[in-house]
Amino acid sequence: MASVEMLMPKMGESITEGTVLTWLKKEGDTIEQDESVLEVATDKVDTEVPSIHGGILKKILVKEGDVVAVGAAIAIIETASDEPSIAPKAESKEPKEEILKAAPELTTSLITEVDSKENSTDDERFYSPLVQSIAKAEEISKDELAKIPGTGKEGRVTKQDMLTYLQKKGEKVEPVAAAAAPSISAPKAQISISAGDEIIEMDRMRKMIASRMIDSKRISAHVTSFVEADMTNIVLWRNKHKDAYKTKYGEGLTFTPFFIEAVAKAIRDFPMINISVDGDRIIKKKDINVGMAVALSSGNLIVPVIRNADQLNLVGISKRVNDLANRARINKLTPDDLAGGTYTVSNVGSFGNVMGTPIIPQPQVAIMAVGAIVKKPAVVETPTGDVIAIRHKMFLSHSYDHRVVDGSLGGMFVRRVADYLEAFDINTSL
Repeated sequence: MASVEMLMPKMGESITEGTVLTWLKKEGDTIEQDESVLEVATDKVDTEVPSIHGGILKKILVKEGDVVAVGAAIAIIETASDEPSIAPKAESKEPKEEILKAAPELTTSLITEVDSKENSTDDERFYSPLVQSIAKAEEISKDELAKIPGTGKEGRVTKQDMLTYLQKKGEKVEPVAAAAAPSISAPKAQISISAGDEIIEMDRMRKMIASRMIDSKRISAHVTSFVEADMTNIVLWRNKHKDAYKTKYGEGLTFTPFFIEAVAKAIRDFPMINISVDGDRIIKKKDINVGMAVALSSGNLIVPVIRNADQLNLVGISKRVNDLANRARINKLTPDDLAGGTYTVSNVGSFGNVMGTPIIPQPQVAIMAVGAIVKKPAVVETPTGDVIAIRHKMFLSHSYDHRVVDGSLGGMFVRRVADYLEAFDINTSL
């Protein structure tokens, strides 16, 4: 018999930790290799974690609700084979500064393995290097720090506790900013609750979305440009071929693949829209990975990613769109399905909206909202003169980060997307 550690796996690009939602097995249960043992929530998706060993679940090391770093032990499994016993972990040689620089969003649970000699204060509570750095930047004394309520394990103060405390004080939230504006999340007035009002607690995903939207508004200087596109050729072509498409491929043909195809082509023409910002550096992305916002039945939003969208034809994009949308609605997406996006498309037209001003998903620098396709009278040029005809029109709303995307680039890009949509060949074969 041998005992092996079950570790928190890396569940996608940029995932550094996970929250244990539910243990599907209890101590003493027999588990098979690749059998799901627990359900974990990351900052991207909820997923089940299988065991890489078969045996008996001897000991559970973390509780439901704990935030656990990738690579940390979460359970001990007793196996029948002569596998190596649990070995002591090698001390990390990575400097604390490099850990924080590489992943500034890590929470207390991830950095508790860092040497804590410098992390103690007079109140005997543990303070992570990240919390201490925020306290130092905000000139918070040890006495003041000791009075901040902690929501972490054993009452520890987390990064979010610090941000909440600073918001209430009306101070800047980002410790690295020299002169940050007051928090936009701070309430402008006292909220009154009347008899009969219903109080609804935000679920985990809604809290996450709220936090990301506020962060994006703080980070990016949002500007939105609008263009109206003539979708008549695409509408007529889709109406003509949608039944044959369903017969041939067994699934529906929506307008979303047309949007993503046009966006991918425009990104090839304007690669400086396919970037991210890292301090004073611009990271120009090689791959064109287009995210598509999907509304869930819960009312929340999730953004799966179509990788290398510029290398797929219309049918290939359509199949990826349908697969990701279907799995998103039944909570079967993996973290990798949500990682690596470089540009995002949001279809607000599916809700009957003609246009919107979407918020940029960080660390991207732009997002496009496509509105409802509406029949309108329009002036059409013909060889014999201008005529008024009924056309299918749609607004494109392009929000971009004015720190790195000027109005000329942002405006030309959305115009190019409209040009590709309008130039769709109605004689295209299925």
